[in-house]
Amino acid sequence: MSLIHLDADENWMDERIDKFLSAQLPEQSRSYLQKIIKEGSVLVNGSPVKASYRMDDQDEVTIDLPELKEPEIEAENIPLDILYEDDDLLMVNKPKGMVVHPSAGHTTGTLVNAVMYHCKEDLSGINGVMRPGIVHRIDKDTTGVLVICKNDKAHNFVAEQLKEHSITRKYRAIVNGVIKEDEGTVNAPIGRHPTERKKMAINEKNGKHAVTHYRVLERFANHTYIECQLETGRTHQIRVHMASLHHPLLGDTVYGSQKNPYHLEGQTLHAMVLGLIHPSTGSYLEVTAPLPEYFQKLLKRFSAGQE
Repeated sequence: MSLIHLDADENWMDERIDKFLSAQLPEQSRSYLQKIIKEGSVLVNGSPVKASYRMDDQDEVTIDLPELKEPEIEAENIPLDILYEDDDLLMVNKPKGMVVHPSAGHTTGTLVNAVMYHCKEDLSGINGVMRPGIVHRIDKDTTGVLVICKNDKAHNFVAEQLKEHSITRKYRAIVNGVIKEDEGTVNAPIGRHPTERKKMAINEKNGKHAVTHYRVLERFANHTYIECQLETGRTHQIRVHMASLHHPLLGDTVYGSQKNPYHLEGQTLHAMVLGLIHPSTGSYLEVTAPLPEYFQKLLKRFSAGQE
């Protein structure tokens, strides 16, 4: 069991306790949180409550969260598009629709399952059985370069570069609307959305420092093709930052329009370039993932004026 202590504030005045917990613990489902409330594992000011309990801004909440047993993750013979590999690192071009690492209830078909088959025992164990070798991630519907660490030394070395924001990460994206300026920077903190637990948002109060640099590569009648370079790496960073400029990513139904006229599978975003200092050689290593076919077809279509 693990004890979690949370303090309410005026933003949660008169809100239900289960809604409060969903926002504070986004990795847990609301039904699961309602279940542990019913079991008496959630105390408000030292006393158990019902899921319908309305919060006060002075409430102190204690959650006795049961430790989840991590499932056994199986290696699966899933083809990998390998861009670079040596004894320390594996760099792959992740396809659209593939989840990076397993989660509870979703333990097959992920990049980790494929990497475990390919690398056998040669993976960093720092992030546990659910995320062996994984030092960073990209969204399910984002394509492009991802680095996997084969040993703990490499993992720590790459993780430190991520922490210092010294890794080169350049993305290609198509956004809705025409961006007028040739380049720009969005410097706005990103945190969990205050009411929609699966979304991120610009959050001046509780967000983490986030910086995205962008430049226009090509303008079309109704869209803009851009390159984004990350200075930080927050969840959904490019998607949230571009939406804040009123230029959400094409196909992003979470932060943009619910309409999908081009029948896209999620946002038009590709992690094209990843560069880092190699953990053993000390030399700079940069890998590029070619644009996926669907992305190239869209660009040709827009260039021909078919929007």
